[in-house]
Amino acid sequence: MLKKVLLFLALLMLLFMGLTYWSLSSTSKEFSTCEIVGMGDLDTINFKKYDSVLVAASTLYTADEVKNLMQGEQYRAAWSTPVKVQIVYLDTLFGHVKILEEGGGHQTHSLKLETDNGTLLTLRSVTKDPSPLIPKVAETLGLENIVVDGISAQHPYAALVVSKLSEKAGVYSTRPKLVFMPKQEKLKNFNDKFGNRLFLLEYETEGNATWLGEKNISSLIDTEDLQELKIEQPKTVSINESALVRARLFDLLIGDWDRHAKQWGWAIEKKGDSITAIPLPCDRDNAFFNLEGVLPNLISNNMVLPEVQSFEKDVSYIEGLISPFDVYFMKDIPETIFTQEAEKLQFLLTDEAISSSFSVWPKEIFKLDGEELIKKIKSRRKNLKEYAAQFKKVLNESGALEEPLKGSEDLNLNKEQMQCFNCL
Repeated sequence: MLKKVLLFLALLMLLFMGLTYWSLSSTSKEFSTCEIVGMGDLDTINFKKYDSVLVAASTLYTADEVKNLMQGEQYRAAWSTPVKVQIVYLDTLFGHVKILEEGGGHQTHSLKLETDNGTLLTLRSVTKDPSPLIPKVAETLGLENIVVDGISAQHPYAALVVSKLSEKAGVYSTRPKLVFMPKQEKLKNFNDKFGNRLFLLEYETEGNATWLGEKNISSLIDTEDLQELKIEQPKTVSINESALVRARLFDLLIGDWDRHAKQWGWAIEKKGDSITAIPLPCDRDNAFFNLEGVLPNLISNNMVLPEVQSFEKDVSYIEGLISPFDVYFMKDIPETIFTQEAEKLQFLLTDEAISSSFSVWPKEIFKLDGEELIKKIKSRRKNLKEYAAQFKKVLNESGALEEPLKGSEDLNLNKEQMQCFNCL
């Protein structure tokens, strides 16, 4: 009997290994840009004759039934579905913009731009390049496709909906807009990397704050600069605690688990002698993250990667979503504020507010994913007060930070200053 059991287990293991190999060998590329429909040779096209283009974000993630089983269906259909997108040129964008520098993100290719009035913008590629994150051992074992294919769990157009939801929730956003940028003279030596690609055009989380249209807000700064400002003026500088709690509870509603310190800007509000920093979230690549399939679920369980969570109707593991950023800024915020902000979000994000936010999506994309995502957001909204209480409980139980926040390593904070914002 034991031999039969062992033989059965061995056959199961062989089947699993065979399906895994089939799945991982089905995609040879590590990166590709968007797919433009009905245009032929792009280098011969004068895009200025058109105001829009029909383009699919990427066809790299198309899959057969075996790959869907082993690596998940994810948002493959959304990535490969062509949508109509506005064409933009740098010499007419916002009147005129100039390129300041290339961004330094690991997966996202980006260009920082500046308008004539000093407002900063960013072009962030919709297609991602995960190749810098693939460890050598994965390449050696032929497992790099797990990392490459993992991008299909990100929704290519999530940020557009999140921006509308943010507006209704009273949370700042960078107001992303989907655009297609052809090769053009203004791109100069950036043409090969950035020309003929699909981007999210959005405001930067630093510099000129006029685009917010808010009275008394003079500028935008990153988290490291906010810490420096707090060191210089410890009694004058504070954060808007209610706004920060609301923003983090909003993250739970949309399933955005990737919220480290470099993914936040701060709007600086000056009233008299006081300076208040209001959070400005950015980088919504992982909102609505949908991780499926045998292999991804084996790798991303709560014991291995507790922060990587799929967007379901319920938040299953709050502990994995608490980051050093939260401990640093939020541990000493009263529980009453968590409860109040959960109730405000439940009040503001009505069924109509949630549903109407998805109107920014092309009909083709909404048909694929819209109704399912709306149901999940509504389900999470219903339980938001419970999530807020769990969030605060985990914060209270968190130990003191012993390392600086991501991006703040150069501040040379002492042990006490590393522990919390108000410790500065």
